[in-house]
Amino acid sequence: MKKFKILSGILILLALTGCSSTEKYQKQEQINKLTQNGMVFYWNGGDLKKAEKEFFKGITLKGKFDVVENSFKEASLLDPERLDLRFGIASSQIIQNKTEDALNTYSEIIKMYPESFEANMLLAGYNRALGNTDKYDTIIKNIKEKSPEEVNEFIKRFERTDKTMETKFMTEAYKIENPNNVIVTLGYALGKGGVMEKPLIKRLEQTLKLAKLNPEMPIIVTGGVQQGGVTEGYVMKKWLVEKGINADRIYIEDLAKDTVGNALYSVKILKELKAKNITIISSATHMRRAISVFKEMSVTEGLELDNITNLVYFDYNNMDEAYQIPQKEKLVIYRDMMRASGIWAYPGIQM
Repeated sequence: MKKFKILSGILILLALTGCSSTEKYQKQEQINKLTQNGMVFYWNGGDLKKAEKEFFKGITLKGKFDVVENSFKEASLLDPERLDLRFGIASSQIIQNKTEDALNTYSEIIKMYPESFEANMLLAGYNRALGNTDKYDTIIKNIKEKSPEEVNEFIKRFERTDKTMETKFMTEAYKIENPNNVIVTLGYALGKGGVMEKPLIKRLEQTLKLAKLNPEMPIIVTGGVQQGGVTEGYVMKKWLVEKGINADRIYIEDLAKDTVGNALYSVKILKELKAKNITIISSATHMRRAISVFKEMSVTEGLELDNITNLVYFDYNNMDEAYQIPQKEKLVIYRDMMRASGIWAYPGIQM
């Protein structure tokens, strides 16, 4: 499939006409510092007061994602023509549930560069998730005239994502009849010292039950965030082996830091295993997003899957609650689906 690149080759135009080489260099250095600071806070958080003092004179920061947003805002002030920085602002606003701000930011990008496929698709996708059908239809109609094939591909992605919202949760382990099926268990952040938290243990307990019912089936355990010198993937495999699962069945994906990364690196393993079907194990609150991301990453990476089934650790209060999908969840599902489809959240920095 065609990989979508932000702004089709004009991503990093400096647009600093009239500045000396030294001034250009200094501005670029400051932009780099700001964006790097933003991504450090994105992944790890940090000292808000220190960030205020070093980067944001007169700005009171409210949390780590507020640091990310303001880092890209300050960088964008230094180089207003850098549209990748504006994409970073919008992504940070989506994370914070500042939906209207994000939609306005994407609209500003489109005013500057009307043919930006990425900005148009993001604006269309979020409006679709919000139920703004008329706005969605208008955006699709406008951009489809310029990029009909690419737009049709994304319409299919949107339709698959909406279908994923109807996923029924499997709460009990079962015998899997699908051929060439692989179990994929998604990790959960480790506690201090590399200790597994309750959600991860519950996911592994479901994995153990499913693995025993399907003794020949390969298993991928995912998660590359380290705590105490170990990754999620490492401790997950260790736990399963200690419970009697053959180590040769278990493949570790321990490069990723989030669900989109889990899908990207797991798909590479799935290709090697010649998988045609997969069963994802995760928490119920995470499952719709996980399925959508794995579906779209498989398409993006050219892995043809026949079916994706699930087994959940049920972490809702009841089934009625489980099938009521709040707007915030829809937006997050669409955000990560579009990342898995090739539109980076932070262009050139993070998928």
